Amino acid sequence: MVAVSVEGESFLLDGKPTYSDVLNANPRALGMLLNARMVQALFEDENPETRELWRYPDGSEFDPERNTSEFIEMLPVYKALGVIAFTVNLQCGGSRAGYFTGKQPWIVSGFDEHGHLKPAWVNRLRRVLDAAQKLGMVAILGLFYFGQDQRLRDEAAVKRATENAVDWLMRHRYRNVLLEIANGCDHPGYDHEIIKPPRVVELVRLAKEASSGELLVSTSFCGDVVPPDEVLREVDFVLLHGNGQTPDSIRRIVRVIRGKLRPWGTLKPIVFNEDDTDLRNMEAALGGGASWGYYDVVKRPKVAKEAEEEWAEKSKLYSELAPWLGPCTRV
Repeated sequence: MVAVSVEGESFLLDGKPTYSDVLNANPRALGMLLNARMVQALFEDENPETRELWRYPDGSEFDPERNTSEFIEMLPVYKALGVIAFTVNLQCGGSRAGYFTGKQPWIVSGFDEHGHLKPAWVNRLRRVLDAAQKLGMVAILGLFYFGQDQRLRDEAAVKRATENAVDWLMRHRYRNVLLEIANGCDHPGYDHEIIKPPRVVELVRLAKEASSGELLVSTSFCGDVVPPDEVLREVDFVLLHGNGQTPDSIRRIVRVIRGKLRPWGTLKPIVFNEDDTDLRNMEAALGGGASWGYYDVVKRPKVAKEAEEEWAEKSKLYSELAPWLGPCTRV
């Protein structure tokens, strides 16, 4: 069983810094967590009036199980390219670019209104986490998403959802998971106050207590935001978004956060788990000692040319990422 842990600013897998298994690895890569944000891997819309939005290019109806299977099939490819972590969510937004708003008619939540886990979502999550375990990969599991948190009827349901998710992870002994309480918890689209800062720290504490401190917990913030001090003190690792930022702002925010953590004697990993495929931002984050991940926007291309252009953009990213990790990383 693969177990992720932290030591200072580094991530460890089974007690060893990440990328220790890469021959002649770049010393600066050790302890880093290069990742991709693929939150729609568990996606299923329960609203019959909006399901047609997610049809495949050939017109066939979206299949949640096929979606998860295709995601799992790609994991070995990402691992071989040096991407050893990914973000998936138990609540999702829209499944393609331009469908992310604070008020969403689609119902894409792995929790019912009372905060209980839905069996179909849990089964897909189990498949993903089992595949990640076999590959030695880390899953950043997000719980709540703006525009979907209103599917939970009240604050008690939000707390229950947090506890139920943690309990399930603990009972099934998944230790290759980092918990992200909410995607961009400072986004104005959230309804429940306990998910928003500064109260989101209550859910961070709840998750840590429910796991008896075994699960590493954080929450992400929107771009160019320094999390409040109470959040920085409580999380096990700092989660940020880089999309919409410049390389200078990436460097600045890493510098500011590290400048806060160092005097407290609580240096911890800093991770960007959402950014565009902007190589300058990647270089700025990695150069500053922060882990970095790109946001894999599902454009659902309808023509081959669009698909080729999208993959070419990602391939360019990988061509820069692999040599940075070490000479034996294959692209």
